[in-house]
Amino acid sequence: MDLVELERRLVPFSRAMCEDPEATVSDVYQMPGHAGFSYGFSVRSGDDISSWYLRLPPPNVNWRGTADVLRQVEILNALDGTDVPHCSVKWSGDDLQWFECPYFIVPKLEGDTVKLAPGEWASKLSDEKLVDLGSQVMQALAGVHRVDWQRKTPYLGDAIPFEEDVTRWDRFYQRAADPEKLSDAPEVRRKLLERVPADAPVGVFHGDFQISNLFCSLEGDLLAVIDWELVGHGATLNDVGWICTFSDRAAWAGRSGGAVAERAIFLDPETLVSLYEEAWGAPLPDVSWFRALAAYKFAIITGFNLSLHRRGKRHDPSWEDTAYSMPTLLARALELLG
Repeated sequence: MDLVELERRLVPFSRAMCEDPEATVSDVYQMPGHAGFSYGFSVRSGDDISSWYLRLPPPNVNWRGTADVLRQVEILNALDGTDVPHCSVKWSGDDLQWFECPYFIVPKLEGDTVKLAPGEWASKLSDEKLVDLGSQVMQALAGVHRVDWQRKTPYLGDAIPFEEDVTRWDRFYQRAADPEKLSDAPEVRRKLLERVPADAPVGVFHGDFQISNLFCSLEGDLLAVIDWELVGHGATLNDVGWICTFSDRAAWAGRSGGAVAERAIFLDPETLVSLYEEAWGAPLPDVSWFRALAAYKFAIITGFNLSLHRRGKRHDPSWEDTAYSMPTLLARALELLG
């Protein structure tokens, strides 16, 4: 939907929701990083001006799975009344008269996602403040995992069996570019299936819990966990494994194939695990298995997205650089599995 059409639709929507026939809409723009289906806009009603974030499904797809925005509404509503920083939903629904698709709208926050590259705001935080932020982040994650999922989030469906969380990536592995970079994948898969945890916690998982989905003040305080497209029910330690993998220098490589020693990381995996254990209140069973699973998943995801890019299905040249880490992610998974 182009911005002119969207603004035309937002005017009657805002007037109806604000119960103000004179309300006006301005500053409609496409939000970065969401393939063109998230938008910011402002509403003037009387003397008040408010700013909002609108989420719509991707265009030309079935409204299910990750494209079902009402799944995100389910978890955001479930987090209301908890200590987990999040964006509370103001308006949502599947009434097609407004945008011809389901939608949800939350207040627009002032801040930024965690960016650690040299010169970025988070790179200037002290080590002490980074640990404090890490504590906030892992406290929030433990809060997500404590949600009474069977009562509060039934719309998210059944819990994914642990074995299926290994095997469901097979079809993406078969369609990955540069398959030689995934030569260790069958061995990692075999070891994961041999050592499936028996008693790890089950509940709500975020699905993409990494620093780009942590929205903070520029002083380093967590304002909201964002981007819940991959939310579901299953092993909650998937989220711990995921954020650890993205902060594990040993899992990543540069163009030369060597480790990326200069890779900007949030906190090292051991610190993240320790902070989560403190927040959760108990030691973590089989955390190395979930770290290995995360590395395995992302190696295959990289190969698949690289294939989409090279075939012109989804232009994103950044996957060409990420592809250098496919072998090191799998090697790290094997190391974690022993």
